[in-house]
Amino acid sequence: MEALNSTQVSQFFLKGFSAYPALEHLLFPLCLVMYLVTLLGNTGIVAVSVLDVRLHTPMYFFLSNLSILDICYTSSFAPLMLVHFLSSQKTISFTGCGIQMCLSLSTGSTECLLLAIMAYDRYLAICWPLQYPVLMSHQLCLLLVGVAWSFALLKSVTETVIAMKLPFCGHHVVSHFFCEIVEVLKLACGDKSVSEALLLAGSTLLLPMPLALICLSYTLILVTVLRVPSAAGRRKAFSTCSAHLTVVVLFYSAVIYTYMKPTTKEAHVSDGVFTVLYAVVTPMLNPVIYSLRNREVKEAARKVWNKSWTSR
Repeated sequence: MEALNSTQVSQFFLKGFSAYPALEHLLFPLCLVMYLVTLLGNTGIVAVSVLDVRLHTPMYFFLSNLSILDICYTSSFAPLMLVHFLSSQKTISFTGCGIQMCLSLSTGSTECLLLAIMAYDRYLAICWPLQYPVLMSHQLCLLLVGVAWSFALLKSVTETVIAMKLPFCGHHVVSHFFCEIVEVLKLACGDKSVSEALLLAGSTLLLPMPLALICLSYTLILVTVLRVPSAAGRRKAFSTCSAHLTVVVLFYSAVIYTYMKPTTKEAHVSDGVFTVLYAVVTPMLNPVIYSLRNREVKEAARKVWNKSWTSR
């Protein structure tokens, strides 16, 4: 019977804020603006990093990858979420749910690893400035990013396939804005031990371990910076790290709350608040926190803008 039920699932209902239509109409313009800002800001960072040769450095290479990740992640769910805010038909096909789940898991997992790589990059740049160009070579940058993307994709495909092969019984209402794996697993009526074990192992690999590397990198950076005799030098070193630390705190706080809580816990309003923080606000803020306050990026953007206008 379980196998039969699993084959009969053709779509899921994404609950979201469906019980609060007035709230949905309020959230629609806010989320639409945040999504458009996310697309514009992150696309701008990628374009400027590619077009200005002064930004062809490991730091901006990683920033460009982070921007691409934010675009891919938000685009995996935001367009459908916006449509559902204005529609009473809040369904997604079984296949579409699996694709959405895999994309969100893959991009989110890659970002966890990328934030740790960026911390390591800052450690090498500040603690080993003379050897930095050799230590963080272009080949190493490509290798680190390639491994992060590949590992996250393999992990996410495995978790998605195993989760979606489970039998689903009863209602098919997902208490979320999109097909988030923790919420989908709550609907499964078969043996979820393998899927939950994979999710726990993945969360362990992508949360405590990268966080430990980030903390170790910044501990060594702090020790090095405190030895700098010049106050201006110390401020400059700290300023290059403050943006990354801000995003790390925002990102990991929301991810830990989302994926490390018990899967049997019922969803509450606070879950929606953290979901918006993790899914919409953070990708929108990344361009501002990381680059738009950076003088190099401002000058590069102005140069690219002026060049585009003068060439017309």
